[in-house]
Amino acid sequence: MSSPILPVVVLDEPGQAVPLGRALLAGGIDSVEITLRTAAGLEGIRRAREIEGLRVGAGSVLTPDHVDQVVAAGAEFIVCPGLSTAVVERAREHNVDILPGVATPSELMAAVALGLDEVKLFPAGLLGGPAYIEALSAPFPGMRFVPSGGVSLATLGGYLAVPAIHTVSGTWMVARKLLAAGDWAQVTALSAEAVAAAT
Repeated sequence: MSSPILPVVVLDEPGQAVPLGRALLAGGIDSVEITLRTAAGLEGIRRAREIEGLRVGAGSVLTPDHVDQVVAAGAEFIVCPGLSTAVVERAREHNVDILPGVATPSELMAAVALGLDEVKLFPAGLLGGPAYIEALSAPFPGMRFVPSGGVSLATLGGYLAVPAIHTVSGTWMVARKLLAAGDWAQVTALSAEAVAAAT
């Protein structure tokens, strides 16, 4: 990931994708993960890809078929809650970046065996937060981590202080209630606040 903040989005309506993407860009965030947790996800990815300057990825990708679907929809990167060799290999067939989820040293060893150098650490807050990632990074010096799950404005600074972390993943600036209300100004404000805290 290149941006320090990666919003994780759950769309209830595909029509939320474009105003949301514009609101994120206005707040200084240029990447977004649109999940497959709802039926609106795939179409939301298609629509968000229309926005110039926004890097659009797909989240909650669980199977090789999902990989095919999100790539066809225009996803530029893929995020998974866990580590699946089949999913990683399918993403590579499509030449698309993938960020699989890990939670343990054994899963990290599997990631290394697959030639990966960046992983999602999920659920970061429940696993022990920055201290856990700092401990994990010691025997895996070439690995970068994107913590997800329980990250907030209050905790992102602690995560980004860990040398192995360049990006955090979160939902607070794209909460479903904000999207449902069409409160794009608040999405922009929360995004700008997050970017300021990350720099």
